[in-house]
Amino acid sequence: MTATSMASRPAAPVRIAREGLTLAWRSLLKIRHSPDQLLDLSLMPITFVLLFTFLFGKAVAGDWHAYLQYVLPGVAVQALVFASMNTALGFNSDLRSGVFDRLRSLPISRAAPLIGRVLGDAVRNVVTLAVVAVVGAVLGYRPHAGPLPVLGACALVLAFSLAMCWAAALAGLLARGPETIGGFVFVVTVPLTFGSTVFVPTADLPGWLGGWVRINPVTRVSEAARALVTGAPAGLHIRDSLLWTAAVLAVFAPLAILAYRRRT
Repeated sequence: MTATSMASRPAAPVRIAREGLTLAWRSLLKIRHSPDQLLDLSLMPITFVLLFTFLFGKAVAGDWHAYLQYVLPGVAVQALVFASMNTALGFNSDLRSGVFDRLRSLPISRAAPLIGRVLGDAVRNVVTLAVVAVVGAVLGYRPHAGPLPVLGACALVLAFSLAMCWAAALAGLLARGPETIGGFVFVVTVPLTFGSTVFVPTADLPGWLGGWVRINPVTRVSEAARALVTGAPAGLHIRDSLLWTAAVLAVFAPLAILAYRRRT
């Protein structure tokens, strides 16, 4: 390679980012050819909002409308955690169908297909969050804070869902089949989402369960989002949310890249 061609070639991080974004766009284009994917993005959050608001509302708060003001930020986090687990199925399917093998034949970075798939799923999570917000607004949810705190809450929830996509990617790369992934999703998402303050405050939970709920990352992200949209003091909650997001990303992103290189 000549000095001129080397100088004109983008630096490795820039090239990887550009290739990853290109493959993320390719992943999103699948929705145009398979519109049924929009059902997964919309039906699950709609079901979560309606089910938990009307099922728990009267029992917990005495009135479902009052309970909606408490539960909706947490349900948004829960919906995105469940949606992030679809990344595991997508990676496992691509591995078994040979998609990654075909992408390896292209003159692109080894990590670009992995990054592109995760980024594409992260964009899908934006749709899930938007559906939760619209359904909540139709039912009567109104944030008490201004636009900037609400956008900040959305950014925190989406950042955490991106980190969870990397955890799901690792599971999809290590799993032998979709049956294994189903067990993983149940074991991970149920303790994280139901063992949190998504549905009830921590003070109402006993002993060891309350201890787990207080350190649960879903609790920290839910509390941060709830504080931001209600105008309550949110500094410590935001700090804990960002720390958990960074920790999940720092652990699972390198492990997923390593597993991807070994599998491909």
